[in-house]
Amino acid sequence: MDAFRIAVKSFIVNKDNEVLLVRRRDNDPHKPGVWEVPGGRLEPGEDPFEGLKRETEEEAGIGIEILNPLKIHHFTREDGQKITMITFLCRPDSRSVSISNEHTHHEWVKLDKAESKICPEFREEIGIIRRYFVTGK
Repeated sequence: MDAFRIAVKSFIVNKDNEVLLVRRRDNDPHKPGVWEVPGGRLEPGEDPFEGLKRETEEEAGIGIEILNPLKIHHFTREDGQKITMITFLCRPDSRSVSISNEHTHHEWVKLDKAESKICPEFREEIGIIRRYFVTGK
């Protein structure tokens, strides 16, 4: 396994100000059972925008338009792998979702409810989206 990887995540917000959340499998080796957003690790040398579209399609079966970067996270996984993760605000090309076997459930959640449902590591992004992209403040 590579000691360092770059990852991307898509905060997909529809026109009703709902964000797509997906729940990780209970037997997932990294953060089992948590609610998060689609995305994952890039292949070595992969363009981050193409990788984000690929990962989102693989995990949620949905196409996206990438709008804005939101935040960069640096962390070490439980297995020792160091990750630099870039999160992005995206728009969906539809409301139809087809999750992969990496997740067990999905939900479109209103932004004001998503902060309490999503894993704590991503709550700041929900606040950024609400502040700057929904209310314009």
